[in-house]
Amino acid sequence: MDKSSKVYIAGHRGLVGSAIVRNLQAKGYTNLMYRTHKELDLCEQNAVANFFETEKPEYVILAAAKVGGIMANNTYRADFIYENLQIQNNIIHQSYRHGVKKLLFLGSTCIYPKKAPQPMPENCLLTDTLEYTNEPYAIAKIAGIKMCESYNLQYGTNFISVMPTNLYGPNDNFNLEKSHVLPALIRKIHCAKLLNERKYDELIKDLNVNTLEEAKNYLVNFGVNENQVEIWGTGKPMREFLWSEDMADACIFIMKNRDFKDTYRSVDGPNITCTPHEIKNQEIRNTHINIGTGKDISIKDLATVIKKIIGFKGELLFNADKPDGTLKKLTDVSKLHSLGWRHKVELRDGIEILYKWYKTGSI
Repeated sequence: MDKSSKVYIAGHRGLVGSAIVRNLQAKGYTNLMYRTHKELDLCEQNAVANFFETEKPEYVILAAAKVGGIMANNTYRADFIYENLQIQNNIIHQSYRHGVKKLLFLGSTCIYPKKAPQPMPENCLLTDTLEYTNEPYAIAKIAGIKMCESYNLQYGTNFISVMPTNLYGPNDNFNLEKSHVLPALIRKIHCAKLLNERKYDELIKDLNVNTLEEAKNYLVNFGVNENQVEIWGTGKPMREFLWSEDMADACIFIMKNRDFKDTYRSVDGPNITCTPHEIKNQEIRNTHINIGTGKDISIKDLATVIKKIIGFKGELLFNADKPDGTLKKLTDVSKLHSLGWRHKVELRDGIEILYKWYKTGSI
């Protein structure tokens, strides 16, 4: 992938896509392509086909997806499976039809079974039942992995799937109804601090409402007041978090330096001696790559760290009547390490940077 290569980033405005765009720009790539949802609806097959026919990208990074936390995944189950299947089916198929040199498909570690071994290796995919609350999203992402594998094996394409762990960073989604746990905690605790310190004008601006009463009534729905922040679950589940800029760096490293064959062969020496065209009697699977830190933290400890960074003096209340989700989700990143990449930003440092970004809009 040369600096002048035509690279299409699908989902360039989201947490994942925007981090990848910044990484590419910082590395000197000058021929990047994007389209907003208004300009190109990735769920529309004909529109995507026409885009590829007209623009002919050489490389594709598929970061576009419908995403959300436990509440959104469990509430909008049909939307999550339909839209994600449509997006990835359209882009992967058109990438094949128009000779894209390499495609990177981004999924999530929620693809693994609820009772997966910890840390979760790539080869535990499809070995047991998924976590119910995000099953539709996970099934869509598993289909994307298998689609990339299948096109590679049948047509000799070079499509690689990566499964990042929980991400956080600039352009994260802080919507309290739809966000993931880390940005949700930052916003809830930040709003509680503003209430506690009677910074009502800042709170009204933050929530984009007209009155203090309206702000308080809205926050009550999420268990937030001036003295307390309610958090779903017991606080016991363990989660792994990766700074989005690190994730982007891993993705570009793989795009530049690794190919599909490296996902089922050792970089130092092949453990399968045949090429994709010679594998009729071989079972090539689990070619996706986990991207993470290999370190985790409990939700309770995470909330405590965020509370200290923000400076909230109230209490954290864990509501055990609400679902915890999977109790432990830690990725096995040995495959990623063997391919030559490791994370750089540790969690506390990343949270401090993100909180500054949330307040000021810049790092």
